[in-house]
This record gives sequence, structure tokens and C-alpha cells, in this order.
Amino acid sequence: MQDENAKELIKQGDYLYGKMGSLLSLWQEIALNFYPERADFTVTRTVGSEFSDHLTTSYPLMARRDLGNSFSSMLRKDNWFEVGVKREPDGEGKAWLDWATGVQRRAMYDRIAQFKRATKEGDHDFAAFGQCGLTVEMNSRRDGLLYRCWHLRDLAWCENPDGMIDTVHLKWKPTARMLMELFPGNCSPEVQKKAEKSPYSEVNCRRIVIPSEHYESYGDKVKRPNTPFMSIYIDVENAHTMQEMPLRLNPFVIPRWQTVSGSQYAYSPATVAALPDARLIQAMTLSLLDAGEKASDPPMLAVGDAIRGDVDLRAGGITWVDAEYDERMGDVLRPLTVDKSGLPAGMDMSERVHAMIMEAFYLNKLSLPISAGDMTATEVSQRVQEYIRQALPLFEPMEEEYNAALCENTFQLLMHNGAFGSTDTIPQSLRGQDIEFKFVSPLRAAVDREKGTRMGEALNLTSAAIGLDPTAIANVDVNRMLRDSLEGIGVPARWIRDEQATEQEQEKIQAQQQAAQLAALAGELQKPTPAGLGAQAEANASTEGVGGAFQ
Repeated sequence: MQDENAKELIKQGDYLYGKMGSLLSLWQEIALNFYPERADFTVTRTVGSEFSDHLTTSYPLMARRDLGNSFSSMLRKDNWFEVGVKREPDGEGKAWLDWATGVQRRAMYDRIAQFKRATKEGDHDFAAFGQCGLTVEMNSRRDGLLYRCWHLRDLAWCENPDGMIDTVHLKWKPTARMLMELFPGNCSPEVQKKAEKSPYSEVNCRRIVIPSEHYESYGDKVKRPNTPFMSIYIDVENAHTMQEMPLRLNPFVIPRWQTVSGSQYAYSPATVAALPDARLIQAMTLSLLDAGEKASDPPMLAVGDAIRGDVDLRAGGITWVDAEYDERMGDVLRPLTVDKSGLPAGMDMSERVHAMIMEAFYLNKLSLPISAGDMTATEVSQRVQEYIRQALPLFEPMEEEYNAALCENTFQLLMHNGAFGSTDTIPQSLRGQDIEFKFVSPLRAAVDREKGTRMGEALNLTSAAIGLDPTAIANVDVNRMLRDSLEGIGVPARWIRDEQATEQEQEKIQAQQQAAQLAALAGELQKPTPAGLGAQAEANASTEGVGGAFQ
């Protein structure tokens, strides 16, 4: 019964893999030009193969390398994420979120979790092919997280009606010994024999994650699990199901850079734009190398009958010439004239192609704009806005599709496995709210820093309006504007009091100001008055009182 189920799932996976034939050819071509370490989509590599022996220049490889490295250095630097919620929580809720952020960060960066290794591999797949395949789950000992990056060649997936990836097939080749350790008592007899005789031999397997409503057992019907997903491990060689496990979360995280309608697979706008230039720069470099070699070591013209033996062009070499040769007919051995005028033009063309590849990989858009000292606030704001427009296509998919998906899956996995303690300890202000991660990146920093510039402009306008109408200050919430601007320019959070503490401090300052005013007024009333002025003041008061009464 399970074998029939396994055969059906294998058949479905074969169909998905069959539709990837032309896509694998495209990925192979991209890898050969930009990522030769991954160029085994349609060929089988042996250990020790030279990756880039077919290339004449490494510039396209370095462009992909720099873009892939920039993802982690710019988007996952230091404390790059915070656990948050959509609605503003109270002080207790903020404290719990800060604590949960620390718990998740420690779990992700634990050495056994292999987060850095998996994301480093995923970053370069994302830069070259526009997508990567990651899994987030508990390790085999159930004492920590485990992140893995899988070869795109081994993955096939499809979307649900909402455009979300919900079905994933993964080709997997573990050793027989590994299968016996992972699935004790559930391996096929053939694998058991293989584990005894050749434990390190590989077994073709598949892992399949599908929605529970799509999974049915053949023969006797089984009760559908009360979870969204099912994970099935199948020994493909023996059509044997080794494990069926219900899952609350889909362990696969497949961020996609840019998609096209009608396909569940994405592409990298960087390599799509740079692939023609990468082919061109390889051909140009070969031509320039050949031309440069001829210019520095030109071919020689020799008079055949006058040369005795072979021509020796080595340093210090001797070439024997017939003594009867007439030198008036020209040198017996002379270089051919080589036209070198095309070399400068070729070098200029090569530099232009380099610039095109750099622009295709967004390498000229990664640096924040530099503001000169004589620039006005408006000019600085315009340059920041231009940087945001140029960097948005690069950073937005990474934050939303990649980092957010990884962090959300990690948080839910930790929550289900009790890493945050009992749910009863969650503050009331957080219950029922959706988790929303906040990220630190150059793009978000530029957007936040823009608030400081806006504050200066707002204060200038407000000052001008107050000159016409003193009540205009009521239109501006100065405290809120200041808090947002301080956060925007990167002031550490611990330097800023929370809103409740700020209100208490403001009330304290107001009370002190009022006390100081009352003390000053009391001091004025208690000042001694000269005798003559006092008598005159009393007479005036008496006169004013009588006059007032009469009137």
C-alpha cells in the first residue's frame, strides 16, 4: 500500500522534473559564465575538477561574487532583525519582543545551526539564478535548528492558486548508513543489505512536502492529519516509503528575485542582463591577449635557405646562418610588421563592457550617496531619494522574499518547540497579533535618515508660519517629530526614553518650571520697600480707594 503511494508520488515528481529540462540548460550556461562552482546542472563533476579552465577573464565571476557577498554584509550585519508586531504594544510587550529577538538570534547563529553556511550558499544562488532552495527545521537530535541550502538542480516545486509555493520535491542521495540512522527499522531490505556490505554507497531518495489535503494513501484510506503539510521520505530505487510525517510548517524557504507570469521559477535580472556581455568579454579578452602577445613577441620571418638548423628564439639562443648570405637582401631573420593601432580601441571597448557588467549586477548602486559639506538639505534629500529608487529593486526582494521568510519560519519553529516558554507568559498586548519582522539595511537606513532632513524642513516652515500666526505651533507634534528623527538618524534606542518615561520626565520638568516661577514671584513680593516710597504708595492707595468709592 505504501509502495503504491510511493510510486504515485515518484511519478508526480518525475513530471515536475521533466518540465525543467530547458531550464537546467539555461542555468548551466549562466553557471559556466558567472558561477562555475555550480556548473553541474547538466554534467557530472568529479572531485578536483578545475572550475574555470574554459574562461579567459574572471571579471563576470567577480561581479557575481561581489553581489552575492553584499547580501550578507549589507542585509545581515550585526543585529539585523527585530521581532515586532503590527500594532504598537505596551512596555511589557516591547520587553518580551526584545527578549524573543535575542532568543531567536542566538538560536540562528548557534554553530550547529549552520545558518551562515546555508545563507552564504543561498546568496550566491540568488544572485546568479534569481532563487535558492533553503530548509529550516530542527536537527536530527532535536536540540537545535538546522539550515540547509540545496542545489537548484535537485528541486522542483509548484504553486497553489494564491501564487504561493506549497509543493516541493527534493532529490537526495544519502548513504545507506545515513538512512539506517535517520529511519531505523523503516528502510527497505535492500538498503539494509547495502548498509552492511557497502555503508557509504549512495541511495537515490526523495523528500516531498505537499499540502495535507493533496495527500492520500492508496488502498486502505488513512485519517488525514490535522496539519497543513505532510513530509514524505521515499527510497526511489526500491519505491519504498521510509517516513510520513505531518508538519505544521513547510520547512522549505524558496525566495525568488523576479518572476514572470506563467512560471513558478524566477530569474536573476543581473545575469539575464549581463550574460551577453559576459560572452562578449571572454571573446574580447582572448583577442586582446592574442594581439598583445603578437605585439610583444612578433612572429619572425626567416630566409629558409640561409638558416642552418632550427631558429632559436630563446634568450641567449643562437641561430646559425649561411656565411655566403648577402645581407643587402635584408636580415636573414627579422620580425614581421604587426599593426598595433587596434589595441587601444580594444582596451576601451573592454572597459565599457566591464562597466556594463558592473551596472547589470547593481555594483554601482550599493554605496550610499556622499553628501558634500556645501549641499543644502533639499539636495541631500534628493540624492537620498535617488539612491532609494535605484536600490529598491535589489533590497526589496531580499528583505521580503528572503530574510522575512527565513525569520518568520524560524520564529514559528522555535515557538512550536517551546523555545519561548509557555504561551501563557506572552503579554496580553501581543496575543492575537501577527508577527512582523523589522530589518536594518542601508535602504531602510536611508529611508529613516530622510526623517531627519524632513524635520529640518518642517521646522523652517513652522518658524515662518509662527511669525504670521503664533498659534501655528499647535499643528506640529514636536515630541513625535523629534522621536522619529532621532530613530531615523540612527541614535541607539537605549539613548532614548520610552514614551511613558518621556511623559513622566516632561511632567517633572513642567513642575520644576512652575515651582521656579512661583519662587521668583514670591521673591519679588518679599523684596523690602524704601520708607519714603512706602508712605507715598500708601497715600496713593488711600486716595485711589476713596476716589473709587466716590465714583
